[in-house]
Amino acid sequence: MGDAVEVTTPLPLTEGRLKVVVTGAAGRVGRGFARCAADRFELLLLDRPGADLSGLAAYGRTGHCDLADLSRLTDFCRGADCVLHLAADSSTAAGWDSVLASNIVGTYHLFTACKEARCPRVVFASSVHAVSGYAPGRQIAPDAPVNPGNLYGVSKCFGEALGRYMAEREGLTVLAVRMGAFQTPEAARESNSEWMIGTFVADQDLHQLLERAIRVEGIRFGIFHAVSDNWFKRLDISTTRELLGYEPAHDFMRLSPVFRDLFTGLPHGRDPSTTEGGGSPD
Repeated sequence: MGDAVEVTTPLPLTEGRLKVVVTGAAGRVGRGFARCAADRFELLLLDRPGADLSGLAAYGRTGHCDLADLSRLTDFCRGADCVLHLAADSSTAAGWDSVLASNIVGTYHLFTACKEARCPRVVFASSVHAVSGYAPGRQIAPDAPVNPGNLYGVSKCFGEALGRYMAEREGLTVLAVRMGAFQTPEAARESNSEWMIGTFVADQDLHQLLERAIRVEGIRFGIFHAVSDNWFKRLDISTTRELLGYEPAHDFMRLSPVFRDLFTGLPHGRDPSTTEGGGSPD
């Protein structure tokens, strides 16, 4: 957490209708966030040239912008309170050329645009893939050394490091949110959903967390993990709970048909493998 305040209760949140720019707004996370947050934020929803923005017009202003166009990106950031930076090549099989252009150079341009436009805050969409190189079954704390499992993860490590530099040396506030497997509760109920057992983050839970990251006060830089309240959490969310007041509502194992019968009759968060129901690890 660097110089972030160490507290055991959530930090205060700003109120009011903040002006928020969302990059990558035509993607799944961006569309869902726009839909749920339009009544609380003044949104400018951006995506790459050629992206279909027609379904976003009901939620805010829309525009096309290539992350390579620093001047245009800077203009879009003027007057904003925060940029939620979701734009990226999100394929875990992405090659170097695409990762370099979209996720590294594009992210540098976004942070630089915020600095030049005097937009004070960036919420950066990082990923579990920044630490997916660790052995399966290990729970990962936000301060564990990065350990990417692919080039996409490498690019997210770069974004986190750049965000810290921009916070420490250039005066921005940066919150990096390491997202797990973003899915709906309905997807977790499918018979082949076991792959997301430790990383599932329900859409409603992530939207809540992103809003809190946009509004939280008293943090200059931080890395925050984003998974739901799953009985096993690949990413430790205790810091996210303590500093942001994050209260996830979903648990993958209670949704999945493979596991939910184990939890029948047990209070939320109890371990079905013990008669006393040991606490759920964060």
